Amino acid sequence: MIGSHFANACRAKGWDTVGIARNSASSRLAAIGDPSVIGCDILGYHDLAAVFDRVRPDVVIHMAAQAFNGTSWQSEEITHLTNYQGTANVLRCSRTIVPKARVLLACSSAEYGNIRPEECPVKEERLLQPFSPYGVSKVGVECLGFQNFANYGMAVYLPRCFIHVGTGHPPATAIQNFARQLALIAKGKAEPVMKVGTLTTARDFIDVRDGVRGMMLLLESGQPGQPINICTGTAYKISEILEMLIDIAGINVSVEADPALMRPSDEPLLLGDNSKLRALGWERKYTMRETLTAVYEDWLSRI
Repeated sequence: MIGSHFANACRAKGWDTVGIARNSASSRLAAIGDPSVIGCDILGYHDLAAVFDRVRPDVVIHMAAQAFNGTSWQSEEITHLTNYQGTANVLRCSRTIVPKARVLLACSSAEYGNIRPEECPVKEERLLQPFSPYGVSKVGVECLGFQNFANYGMAVYLPRCFIHVGTGHPPATAIQNFARQLALIAKGKAEPVMKVGTLTTARDFIDVRDGVRGMMLLLESGQPGQPINICTGTAYKISEILEMLIDIAGINVSVEADPALMRPSDEPLLLGDNSKLRALGWERKYTMRETLTAVYEDWLSRI
């Protein structure tokens, strides 16, 4: 999801932009393929190297991952393999084929782990103590990036992305799941009952368009090798998000807890300090309601 928005932002700058997608991706089913999307899996080093040799990029934006905390509990092996080894392959190709390229790696707020509310807003200097398989894998991603920066002088940028919200996303997060359920109910395709997980936790959500703009600023003006929080500095309870989405949908529903949506562990508050991001000139453009409205309308058009 972030990758597609990033590609749009790059094209808006006039950059020649090429992406890769696994051959199992839905894009391969299109009647007319997108010539800017090359079929390739980051776990296949030699195939990936052939793409790098063909394209010779000046900027490498690495967003490919098993990107969901919840999924990582059931899919630990593929999470670590994709996120760590895939990143190692991307960095090796960059280092050996385009060593002068700027490389941006999608790191994550999940690296912080069990954050206590009194530690918030959390700063980049805080000790990393991840407790989900996904968080552990992303610490590995960031360490690989720093190692290549420190040892080989590569321009590797390390954005710690908090929860990005936007269109074109699968229903694997609370917001997307809520919006999808509401869209199904609104279209008469589901009973007016919302299935939810924990509603008491609070998160620092950022509109994907704001997040991509922040990472663009990092590429243009930031420091390689230094992690930086990509966040808004404001947290919303999941219950508040649900209420806002229900209001946007304008329908009456009941809400039921679903044990299948509960996680083994879930920090009560995840709120980031974005002072380093703001120092680059970043400002938030989209309100939470504007973001949620776009997501809900996106689901209405997809189902």
